[in-house]
Amino acid sequence: MTRVSRDFGDTMQKDAVPAVSADVMFNSSRFPNYKIGANNQIVESKDDPKVLSMKEVVARETAQLLEQQKRLSVRDLASKFEKGLAAAAKLSEENRLREAASLEKHVLLKKLRDALESLKGRVAGRNKDDVEEAISMVEALAVQLTQREGELLQEKAEVKKLANFLKQASEDAKKLVDEERAFARAEIETARATVQRVEEALQEQERLSRASGKQDLEELMKEVQVARRIIMLHQPSKVMDMEHELRALRAQLAEKSKHSLLLQKELARSKRVVENGSQIFELDGHEALGSYLRIQPCSDNAPELFKCSIQWYRVSAEFGKKELISGATKSVYAPEPFDVGRILQADIVSEGQQITLTTAGPIDPAAGLGSYVEALVRKHDVEFNVVVTQMNGANYPSESIHVLHVGKMRIKLCKGKTTIAKEYYSSAMQLCGVRGAGNAAAQALFWQAKKGLSFVIAFESERQRNAAILLARRFAFDCNIILAGPDDRAPLGT
Repeated sequence: MTRVSRDFGDTMQKDAVPAVSADVMFNSSRFPNYKIGANNQIVESKDDPKVLSMKEVVARETAQLLEQQKRLSVRDLASKFEKGLAAAAKLSEENRLREAASLEKHVLLKKLRDALESLKGRVAGRNKDDVEEAISMVEALAVQLTQREGELLQEKAEVKKLANFLKQASEDAKKLVDEERAFARAEIETARATVQRVEEALQEQERLSRASGKQDLEELMKEVQVARRIIMLHQPSKVMDMEHELRALRAQLAEKSKHSLLLQKELARSKRVVENGSQIFELDGHEALGSYLRIQPCSDNAPELFKCSIQWYRVSAEFGKKELISGATKSVYAPEPFDVGRILQADIVSEGQQITLTTAGPIDPAAGLGSYVEALVRKHDVEFNVVVTQMNGANYPSESIHVLHVGKMRIKLCKGKTTIAKEYYSSAMQLCGVRGAGNAAAQALFWQAKKGLSFVIAFESERQRNAAILLARRFAFDCNIILAGPDDRAPLGT
């Protein structure tokens, strides 16, 4: 026979009620323990002084949640309420399981009491007293179970209330999160618009500052110029006095240089007269780049020049090497840049008699031409206003203004928007001063763009003509091309 002990109620309770889910933060993971006390009374065990009732636990958890709500951010609060809602759902499920367990307890107690009643009629004496005692314990346990179910129902109501509260709080948190998210998006859009407006304002301010700075600079330059004019008008500086003195000295030096050249020429002519006996021709003209030399008769017995054969030569001042100037067979010759530093010689043949005329010294360079060319070299393309006088050896019908472009890679001749000729520097290209053409020879040059296409071009001044020749030869030399006249050999250093 099975004996019912006093720990029977504890065993039944521990086996029938499962542990509460750990997601709900209770102080204990089990329900309080109950024992049978005096007079068959079920009392609560006081072994653990920290064990709290379900109502106190729920109240404390609610207070903790409300306290944390003040500290947590909106997103953390929503997450917390979601966890609380899930815990409440689990707790509700556990209550349902406990109700099922409680129903099973009632069924078991009823079966146990029926079994004890049937057993009571079969035993006698001390065993019968034990059975009656067991029946009374079962009845007391049933009463205690009923009381416990009442408490569980009350706790269930509290848990349901808490679940509803958590659900409402979760929905409120979601709404708050959505509102905060919408507010944050609106703030971001506002911030972006503000940043864009600030950038536009900064760009506008920078543009205005640049414009104002440029305008201020122009005004300052005008003021400086006005101040300089005032100073020059009212207080002439020592620099201006020195400039006037330098100009006067330069004028005197140029005058004396011309006088010296004339004296040298007269001296050389006198020497030649003494050496040759009687001289019937002489060279007239300034022996410098930018001028021209003319053969003139100096005796009544001199033959007509058109009946004589004339040929001009370049003679090295150091070695005396003579170089024929192809095409220079006229009585007038204008020195070109190749002739600078060399002596020019003209051989005149008349009736089997040869007369040789030479310059008094090497051809001098033109004043200021070197610095002018160096300034033009910095440009990518240099333009000169010209007039085309001949094309392929024939007179050019039009006397309108053309433009000669001297570039770093090519030479181009244009009339308005029409291109007459454009050729890149090559070995077939030729460029030199015109060898003849009378008084205008110093302002004209000969340009053969390619075989079968040549021009005689006149410039506005001798300086521009010589600058165009030097510039084109400089650019051609950079392209490994020696640009010279017909049958010319470029001297070293050009």
